[in-house]
Amino acid sequence: MAATDEIRREWFEKDYYAVLGVPKNATQPEIKKAYRKLAQQHHPDANAGDPRAEERFKEVSAAYDVIGDEEKRKAYDRAREMGAAGFGGGSPNGGPGGGFGGYPGGVRFDTADVDLEDLLGGMFGGASSRRRTRPSRGADLETEVTLSFDDAIAGVTLPVTLTGPAPCTTCHGSGAAPGTQPIVCPTCSGSGQVAVNQGLFSMAQTCPQCRGTGRLIETPCPTCHGSGATRRKRTIQVKVPAGVKDGARIKLAGKGESGASGGQPGDLFVRVHVRSHELFGRRGNDLTIDVPVTFPEAALGAHVQVPTLSETVTLRVPAGTPSGKTFRVRGKGAPTKGGGHGDLLATVVVEVPRKLSKEQKKLVEQLGEATESSPRAGLGVS
Repeated sequence: MAATDEIRREWFEKDYYAVLGVPKNATQPEIKKAYRKLAQQHHPDANAGDPRAEERFKEVSAAYDVIGDEEKRKAYDRAREMGAAGFGGGSPNGGPGGGFGGYPGGVRFDTADVDLEDLLGGMFGGASSRRRTRPSRGADLETEVTLSFDDAIAGVTLPVTLTGPAPCTTCHGSGAAPGTQPIVCPTCSGSGQVAVNQGLFSMAQTCPQCRGTGRLIETPCPTCHGSGATRRKRTIQVKVPAGVKDGARIKLAGKGESGASGGQPGDLFVRVHVRSHELFGRRGNDLTIDVPVTFPEAALGAHVQVPTLSETVTLRVPAGTPSGKTFRVRGKGAPTKGGGHGDLLATVVVEVPRKLSKEQKKLVEQLGEATESSPRAGLGVS
């Protein structure tokens, strides 16, 4: 039932419509308008030192907090209707004033000691979720695996070991002995609750026979004793698809914890971590690699050998290629879901020698003397 967690004892005792001076059938805009007028009239800033105005302002605010909210208002109205029918209106401790609503012989009812969520749930056809142990889905589990770069690209099947509650291997989670099945509880017809007559009203309570599960196990499983689960170590084979990326999350349906009272098991999620490669990087489905070349190769052009994951390919470096230039080698990247492959992105890095022989130094000096333009001309300097 909506907003039952907000129900308080004063809901039975205070008429919030009267507090705001509006009829019970007032629209939400009318309630809001009345609240604003009263709040402005009794606001402490406008009535400094007047304790009665401050108290009135708090009362108005409390009323609007309830009936100014549509969901809370519905719950409040139901609570008031219940009180008028014989559940409230008298002393909160069932003293003078009769039972609820002043009915002679009414039920003594202390709202301070009663879970109104359970009470109103039973009154209006609901049921307290805390009292029901219906079959529920098992918890999801998560674990992690770490792969080499090559295994992530190629795909691999590897074992993952888990220790904890798991579906019973004898009854497969049903809780019933092999060859038998749980039956519907004849007392509650599978609802998990029964109605208890309290005179003026009836309340829903947990079925005493099935304890809220809605089913009975006549012949419990000898392994799990009817629980449907056992705590054990289990090894699950996880198939990691080719081309999996670092941080990917693989779902294994039904491999989590077993469900309670015969509920479905949860799922297992495997987080994948991929180690870095000494040569290759990755950008989506593309692989990356730095290809060192000499200055003469970059300046004059060359054909250089470049490794891929499966073979060596020849890369044509045109004359005048600058350092940092990237070339795309089609189909030499990581596998894709569609069955294809990404590309290999080869970036040329011009290597500058740290030491030169006398002959090399002389040749470089001659090249420098023969160079007519400065590469810094665009900066406005020579």
